[in-house]
Amino acid sequence: MGAAEAKQAILDNRTALGIEFGSTRIKAVLVDGNNAPIASGGHEWENRYENGVWTYSLEDIWSGLQDCYQQMAKDVVSYMKNCHPNYDGSFKVYTRRAKKSYPITSMEVSAELGGRILDEFPDASVDVHEPDLTLSVEIRDKIYVYSQTIKGAGGMPIGTNGKAMLLLSGGIDSPVAGYMIAKRGVKIDAVYFHAPPYTSERAKQKVVDLAKQVAKYSGPIRLHVVNFTDIQLYIYDQCPHDELTIIMRRYMMKIAEHFANQDNCLSLVTGESIGQVASQTMHSLYVTNEVCQMPVFRPCIGLDKNEIVKVAEKIGTYETSILPYEDCCTIFVAKHPVTKPRLDVIKRSERNLDDCIDELMKTAIETTEEIKINAN
Repeated sequence: MGAAEAKQAILDNRTALGIEFGSTRIKAVLVDGNNAPIASGGHEWENRYENGVWTYSLEDIWSGLQDCYQQMAKDVVSYMKNCHPNYDGSFKVYTRRAKKSYPITSMEVSAELGGRILDEFPDASVDVHEPDLTLSVEIRDKIYVYSQTIKGAGGMPIGTNGKAMLLLSGGIDSPVAGYMIAKRGVKIDAVYFHAPPYTSERAKQKVVDLAKQVAKYSGPIRLHVVNFTDIQLYIYDQCPHDELTIIMRRYMMKIAEHFANQDNCLSLVTGESIGQVASQTMHSLYVTNEVCQMPVFRPCIGLDKNEIVKVAEKIGTYETSILPYEDCCTIFVAKHPVTKPRLDVIKRSERNLDDCIDELMKTAIETTEEIKINAN
């Protein structure tokens, strides 16, 4: 077998290659899938058949391997000339040998290719610790060469971890929560609580725009727009004002869970962070959770505001979130909301709603607008 054939055999992964340490010299093994020798002609082979394989002297086998390797070195140098002509900075070669049958180690490839590059670029220098340029070589079924790495979003494929219902508002936190849960492979739909005329159409459009931005990462979103005005006014008239936010949140969770069940979701998702506002203390979250039968995931729970803002800026939702259009959560806010609500007290206050709340919830659900959201 000539050098070109040896090269092709190695690239096609049709060979078994190994090293045998003898008492007098090292020998290499090069056989096909049937343990038959694939070298023939053109060489004076010193071979023998033992233990089911043919062995050949390392010097002979090396000639075939070098042909394959020399071509890779030429291609790498050509890449440098095309992408970084007249390069005069520091560099290092980083090799990953995913194809472990390739007979030359990663360190050996990096060292040899680095030498070839220095030969062609005499003003360049090697710096393996803090190089200006990292030239990456990945040896797989083919050999890949690149010098720029663009970080992706990471995470898991959308839909591989089920589906959840996001409580989406016009604020900073909930779009971030949607992005973070989608990053873990969860498909999301969303519910938004609208309170006309206290909240404007611009506030609703703001939420639609946020959903479009999140959809870039999560895929299409079914957005349920719930008219929450009558429920909020009824709670405002019938319940203590310092408990307004907690009681409204409980009814929001009930309605969100209804649509979650309807859309075959396995959980709810909110943008709450412990201690950020009165309704997000541990006591408040406990009381809010009590109305839910399904799990409630809060991806932002341990993040402070600055950390959430950084994620919002990264995913492109921040500038939309800070537009001055208030939503229903900010319109009906008590001056001094309770921060440590007691479940028994809240339930007692909710008894004031017994006359009409079920009918109001039924109407809100039946009049909900559904919007299909796709990425911009």
